[in-house]
Formats: sequence, structure tokens, C-alpha cells
Amino acid sequence: MFAEARLTDGTRALIWELLPIDREAVRAGYEQLSEETRFHRFLAAVPHLTDTMLDHLVDEVDGVDHVALVLLVLDEDGNGIPAGVARIIRYSDQSDAADVAVTVMDEWQRRGVANALLAELMRRRPPGVTRLVTTVTADNTASLAMLRRLGSTVAEPAGPNRLDVVVELPDLETTVTPQDEIL
Repeated sequence: MFAEARLTDGTRALIWELLPIDREAVRAGYEQLSEETRFHRFLAAVPHLTDTMLDHLVDEVDGVDHVALVLLVLDEDGNGIPAGVARIIRYSDQSDAADVAVTVMDEWQRRGVANALLAELMRRRPPGVTRLVTTVTADNTASLAMLRRLGSTVAEPAGPNRLDVVVELPDLETTVTPQDEIL
């Protein structure tokens, strides 16, 4: 199942579930990210995705407790250009809580990719998930603003340049709409 989206500049895009056949595309896309984007994704210097990481990021996606979506921007010929991926993973020890992560290709940042992905991700979030519990770098104001748009948010220091963030999510019936991209 796919969803159509428009970025803030009007660019057409498609969003659909990440599939096992996307494993090498995820690896190749990661290689194109800047060091800063990579660091913000994993909160550490991770120069390359290992096979073990790809097992988790791609192969363990089940569409229920681990939902991952990819956004493809459509060029003038209708060809898809990968622009970002987002995921939500339910915590095994907290059935009402999940972690969330969004990665946007550097050239597509600040154009609405993350917001479009998050809007669709919130519609497809695991049943019963009412809050997000995640950690971000304290200097990643874009991610903090993005999380605050999702619901009531509390951010607390969690070590040097780290914040633990909890977002109370609205009911699934509440409409989530993409807003201006800030990543």
C-alpha cells in the first residue's frame, strides 16, 4: 500500500513500506549521507551500516511492531528518487511506547520529507502505541521541533549533548498533517 504526498515546494512524492529487497538501497543511501546526518541518526559516528545493522533496519521490519516507510520523490518523468526513510519500533517491554527515527537525504532536508513521512508513519503506528520515547542530540533543534509537533513533549537531559524525549501522541483518529520541513 502506498500514499501520495506533496513536499512544501509542491514536489510530488510516494510513500510506501520498506521491503527486504530495499536492503542494498538503504546501504547505498546511507553512504551518501553527510557525517552530521549520520551522527544525528545514530547519536554516534557510524561511517557504514554493517550487515547486523541492516538486519535490524530492513529484515526485522514486520509492519506491525516495526514499521518502516520510504519516501520517493517523483521527477518530471515519474521516476522515483529516494529522499528519506522513517520508522517506528514498539518497545518489547512497554507495549504503549515506541522509538521513532527519521533519516532524510541531505539534499532533500528542509523540504517537507520528514513531515510527510511522519504523518504517514503516525497513521500506521503500531496499535496501542500512545507515546514515543527516544533520545536525540541536544543540538538537533530540527528533530526536537519535529517531535513537538507530534504531541505534548517532555525533553530531559540524558548526558553530554543528549536529551531523552517523551511525546504523548494524540488518538489515531486525530488528523496528522505534514507541515513545513525543518530537518
